[in-house]
Amino acid sequence: MADYTTLESLLEMGFDRNKAEKAVAHTGNQGIERAMDWLMEHENDPDIDEPYIPPAGNVLGSTEEQSSPLQSPSGTSEQPATENLEEEVGDSKHPMTEEERKEQVKRLEELMKVRQEERRERQRQEEIEREKQRRKQGQELLHIKQKLQEDEMKKIAEMRRREKLEDKLAKQRVKDKIARDREERAQKFGGGSSSTALSSPPSEAPSQSSPENQGPPPAKKDYDECRIQVRLLDGTTLSAVFKAQEPLAAVRVYVEMNGAPGQDFNLISPYPRHIYTDLDMEKPLRELGLVPSAVLVVTKK
Repeated sequence: MADYTTLESLLEMGFDRNKAEKAVAHTGNQGIERAMDWLMEHENDPDIDEPYIPPAGNVLGSTEEQSSPLQSPSGTSEQPATENLEEEVGDSKHPMTEEERKEQVKRLEELMKVRQEERRERQRQEEIEREKQRRKQGQELLHIKQKLQEDEMKKIAEMRRREKLEDKLAKQRVKDKIARDREERAQKFGGGSSSTALSSPPSEAPSQSSPENQGPPPAKKDYDECRIQVRLLDGTTLSAVFKAQEPLAAVRVYVEMNGAPGQDFNLISPYPRHIYTDLDMEKPLRELGLVPSAVLVVTKK
């Protein structure tokens, strides 16, 4: 019978009986080559080693199948598979001899080697193609990552540029305000420089007067200006007049521009001793108790 002959050939080639029976059954007894192809394609199946259970009435090697021809789906009888195998061997009507059987097994083993080599080559090509795809995807991901990093760096650079510009504009506004105040003071005190005006305050009326010219005591004056004297690190002093509502930061900028360029320093009130912080820089001179006049000392941080 054909099933038995194909199965026997597979067993002689070294295949496990369970696998050989599955190959013969799943290929519908269409020849040894089809059975070998099925084995090579399904050798890695998870259930390949499980015992083969043939359907009812279709047992490989049964006596009934050996003694009766196979029925086709149309109802006509088919030639025994033994004759098909004999035709494959050499169109002979007699059973194969032992030498013919060995020759067939040898031919099938060579064919199996060719098919295995073809399969290995196909797998290598598929692996090469998969590797190309992985590399392509990796390059695309790397390009996207670099693009995101560049965009993030551009955003950070733009934020820093804006911060620097805003800080520069803020400092320029303070300088402009100081310049306007100087001009106003110069005009108020007769066009002289601010330092001259500060060092030479306007003369006051004679303190002595006749009793008949003395009126009631003057009311407490609400000063709107403040005279600040600053003692620098080298012992020299600066003197300037500021508006009572100006922040202490105006005094600090004035010192930076005229007495301590590029230096990091603190402003201190000696009596009572008080070190002015960054928060104090935003407070008006009136609120800090520096009106109408005060002495400040510059110290290193």
